[in-house]
Amino acid sequence: MNVNPITRLDYPDLDVIRVEDTYYMVSTTMHFMPGCEILQSFDLVHWEHVTYVYETLDHTDAQQLKNGQNIYGQGMWAASLRYHEGRFCICFVANDTRKTYLYTSEKIDGPWKKQLIEGFYHDGSLLFDEDGRNYIVYGNDEIWITELNEDLTAPKKDGLHRLLVSDHKNPELGYEGSHIQKINGYYYIFLIHSRRDRWMRTEACFYSDSLEGEFTGGDVLCDDRGYCGQGVAQGGIVDTPDGKWYAMLFQDFGAVGRIPILLPVTWKDHFPFFGQNGHVPEEIEVHSTRPGYIYQPLVGSDDFCNGLLPRWQFNHDPDPRYYHLDALQGTYTITTREVCTELTQAVNTLTQRMSYPSCAAEVTVDASALKEGDVAGLCALQSCYAAVGITKHHGKYEVLMLDKKEDGILDMTEGTIVESHQMDFRLEADFCNMKDEARCYYRVNKGDWLPIGTVHKLYFKLDHFTGCRFGLFCYAAEETGGSACFRDFKYYDVDEIS
Repeated sequence: MNVNPITRLDYPDLDVIRVEDTYYMVSTTMHFMPGCEILQSFDLVHWEHVTYVYETLDHTDAQQLKNGQNIYGQGMWAASLRYHEGRFCICFVANDTRKTYLYTSEKIDGPWKKQLIEGFYHDGSLLFDEDGRNYIVYGNDEIWITELNEDLTAPKKDGLHRLLVSDHKNPELGYEGSHIQKINGYYYIFLIHSRRDRWMRTEACFYSDSLEGEFTGGDVLCDDRGYCGQGVAQGGIVDTPDGKWYAMLFQDFGAVGRIPILLPVTWKDHFPFFGQNGHVPEEIEVHSTRPGYIYQPLVGSDDFCNGLLPRWQFNHDPDPRYYHLDALQGTYTITTREVCTELTQAVNTLTQRMSYPSCAAEVTVDASALKEGDVAGLCALQSCYAAVGITKHHGKYEVLMLDKKEDGILDMTEGTIVESHQMDFRLEADFCNMKDEARCYYRVNKGDWLPIGTVHKLYFKLDHFTGCRFGLFCYAAEETGGSACFRDFKYYDVDEIS
């Protein structure tokens, strides 16, 4: 099967385990809430949502988009997922709070118990050894191991604490993205770094028969699959019930985000070999533990008649006082909470991941309750956002496009004044070969789609550190209390775009 990229959606920094016949994946969700999404699969290729580990994290002002603060590009990063003695454990750091969190549950869908681990462990990976001792491996450039106490709340007094490997003075990216696994009596550490002569994500592996001993190894994969020089790396390996091994890593795909890549792993003299001759093969043999299973889609259309589906996440902590779902009417309504100078500071923006290689979305907006200066519509959410929407100006409704440039300059293209307060908006995105372009459209009374503004260039930037998303937004530029009502959200992937 030609399976890659897996999901075609932004699921970076992933960790995958198997419990009996089910594979579970966790990945970075950054600032989006609810957070720490877990997916499940029975064949490592098709995935569906299982749960979010938390609804909100610490409810700080920044997480709530209050007082002009935000946590874009921060929040939870690179979780470690483990199953130990009948309990699921998830460990991650949040770069805004500078804390290390541990969530535990007897069931994958919760409830999850929250606690903190004393210290801050960048890209941490948990190890529960057979002798009952617990460890975390972490770091950037220098990769360390620290023994944790029995209840996983702090480093163990006089426990093991040592440097394992280092990638000093790498001008691009030193070792990080730790994944430690014990397999057949050996300890394996899987890491990401870059080639030193140019930016190229590369996967490395080091191993030892003892945590006190020397870890040896090196690069195990340096391959871009022929795609724009973007290397495949960062992740761990997982076995199947019949003894085969696979690596689940990710690859940069430009503005759409970082997408999982699956490849086979074979063994020789206790060392793993990734892919075929050091490359990701085009075709990969996989088998399902539940043949014929039908997966629920990770993204898609919504008539808002069934509550808030798990495919949606808020851009930050939601404020339930300022949004309303009406299942009978099939609407999602946002009421403005505070005046914003930026779309990205608008509370209760509802988002879905965009899909590679291209996708489109449409939504109907009722703007009858907007106040003067309010803007509501459909956006491609990132720091360099594109948005098409409707505003109220001098008591009249007007269509507009917002075009946030890479240099931070916000251009506004104003369309025609319209008589109707109900409009349809459409946003198309093309990510093929990192083209990364968005186009905006609107229509009145179900007429023809009319383009507005210019082609918008999208970017993957470290200030948000996530793939671009569709977003439903409403914000106030002058006074609060106005609202917009959204209905009939339609999602189209590449096969459905006319």
